[in-house]
Amino acid sequence: MPPSIPPIIQSSVKIRVSNLSFSYNGREILRDTSVAFPEHAITAIVGPSGSGKSTFLMTLNRLWEELPRCTMSGRVEMLLNGVHQNIYAPDCGMEALRRRVAMVFQMPNPLPMSIFKNVAFPLQLAGEKDKRTIRRRVEETLRDVRLWDEVKDRLAGSALSLSGGQQQRMCMARAMILRPEILLLDEPASSLDQKAAEAIEQLLVRWKHHCTILIVSHYLDQVKRIADNVVELRDGQLRIR
Repeated sequence: MPPSIPPIIQSSVKIRVSNLSFSYNGREILRDTSVAFPEHAITAIVGPSGSGKSTFLMTLNRLWEELPRCTMSGRVEMLLNGVHQNIYAPDCGMEALRRRVAMVFQMPNPLPMSIFKNVAFPLQLAGEKDKRTIRRRVEETLRDVRLWDEVKDRLAGSALSLSGGQQQRMCMARAMILRPEILLLDEPASSLDQKAAEAIEQLLVRWKHHCTILIVSHYLDQVKRIADNVVELRDGQLRIR
């Protein structure tokens, strides 16, 4: 039987993790841990460096399955498209899961193509072929990340020409263009200057009304500014602070 969930997040649970254990190359990183995350909120995941915070995020979109020598046990359930799903069930398709559970990494990872193609790529991969729809969605998403005015005249230019802060906002636009229900963020502002970091924080506060956000952060000031809940990962266990 899954453990009881603390009262502060008993209602509107979006993600429920039960008895999760994870090992890499024989080393235990997560140990029989259980936690739940509320819908339409920003939850910060904190803890010592190397404690497994990034690894935990990868268990929520199954990205770890692309790595060698990893083993996992336990259960991860999500409320997706109005239905509770075990994301490790055989009938849970990886492609469909990652459309609804997006991830942004610590370092920007622009694709070696134009700014427009970078942002449009997930939409085209999902099968959208109407050029007007794609252009409209790209513009809407770039406006949402406050990048449109900076790049509208060079959309055909290489994404690699953007500054670090611009690249990260572009990557966030790429993650959000499919309008995922859950957004996973691994230190998204750690390599940015203060102005760019503040812009991303403002984005997250707006986006939580449309999706559920989990963010790994080492910056306690940032956590205090934007997090609705804080979960600490220590000694392989997740605990609500």
